[in-house]
Amino acid sequence: MTTRNDCLERDAQDPLASLRDQFDLPPNVIYLDGNSLGARPKAALARAQQLIVQEWGHDLIRSWNTAGWFDLPKRLGNRLAPLIGGADGEVVVTDTTSVNLFKALAAALQMQAADPAGAERRTIVTERSNFPTDIYMAQGLSAWLDRGYTVKLIDSVEQLPAAIGADTAVVMLTHVNYRTGYQHDMRATSALAQAAGALIVWDLAHSAGALPVDLNADGADLAVGCTYKYLNGGPGAPAFIWVPARHQARFRQPLSGWWGHAAPFAMAPDFAPVDGIGRALCGTQPVVSLALVECGLDVFAQTTMAAVRAKSLALTDLFIELVEQRCADHPLGLVTPREHARRGSQVSFTHPHGYAVMSALIARGVIGDYREPAIMRFGFTPLYTSFADVWDAVEILRDILDRKDYNVDAKRDAVT
Repeated sequence: MTTRNDCLERDAQDPLASLRDQFDLPPNVIYLDGNSLGARPKAALARAQQLIVQEWGHDLIRSWNTAGWFDLPKRLGNRLAPLIGGADGEVVVTDTTSVNLFKALAAALQMQAADPAGAERRTIVTERSNFPTDIYMAQGLSAWLDRGYTVKLIDSVEQLPAAIGADTAVVMLTHVNYRTGYQHDMRATSALAQAAGALIVWDLAHSAGALPVDLNADGADLAVGCTYKYLNGGPGAPAFIWVPARHQARFRQPLSGWWGHAAPFAMAPDFAPVDGIGRALCGTQPVVSLALVECGLDVFAQTTMAAVRAKSLALTDLFIELVEQRCADHPLGLVTPREHARRGSQVSFTHPHGYAVMSALIARGVIGDYREPAIMRFGFTPLYTSFADVWDAVEILRDILDRKDYNVDAKRDAVT
């Protein structure tokens, strides 16, 4: 049986342990919700002060040039690209994940429509269990185009091959499922879609910064993702979009704002897209939140995704082991795959009173979150989660369950 001392010994031998000191973690809190909002890098406060006091307060509008504000989306994109298997000039950090997904879907549909072999394809295939905003964006775009486009929802991975047919324009999937932590085989699934003549768009919201991703090697067509989860960019931090070099000449998106123009300060009345990844940009960028993204990327520059993944799997293995040993008398159901190749960096358990139990955990300083139906999610961010955190979190969970120390009638917060 694993003991707390075993966990402390693993922490002492952990090559990533020193990175925890670069995050501002509150005392008496075990933070297991980095899959929803990453913890704050300590450097973010000084960077925000520098930008607000000096670059904005003193240098004012000159900072678009002197502080490099104008180039931030592309420069940050180049720093982020290696974490997802992208190359220089293939990623920009900009807008929200939903907006970037709209751009990617619209571009993919336009690419199909412009190709005689794909002109009659009118279906977007995705999972019913996909993150809802992804489905909503696909539904909204399909309805807006009003040209017979439809969204087909599947209920299991096993249904995917049969769902992709001659009418499929785009397959849109989230690499790691937000509820269960199930991880798709990106290479095999991309090849499956493309063999049927479809393009594939990946949402990396729950995998970027959590596990190795290699978009180019795995043959993806387009991808989006956020920076405020495992990349620790801050609440609502700008998202990113990846367009591989092989698709950039054909990439067109309908949000043709001036930042995507070939010569934005020529102030021409007609839109002419810039060459390269810049055409994925739209309007003026949120500089303060963009700048803070770099603080999270600075931490990743001190390690490798292979090391991050190794610790992630060790943490999640330990959590599953301890919950199943120490909470065996309670109606908990594991919904996250045990197989490493199919697991992201979270563990989800069901409980009949999942929301109440999670609320009790949060009140005791163990912060995870809740998703319908009855799912308690626990996210493990290897940059700052320790093995002792895992032990202590399970011990508090066991105590709450043993004593039934939770309120099933508690009023739900707006954000769960």
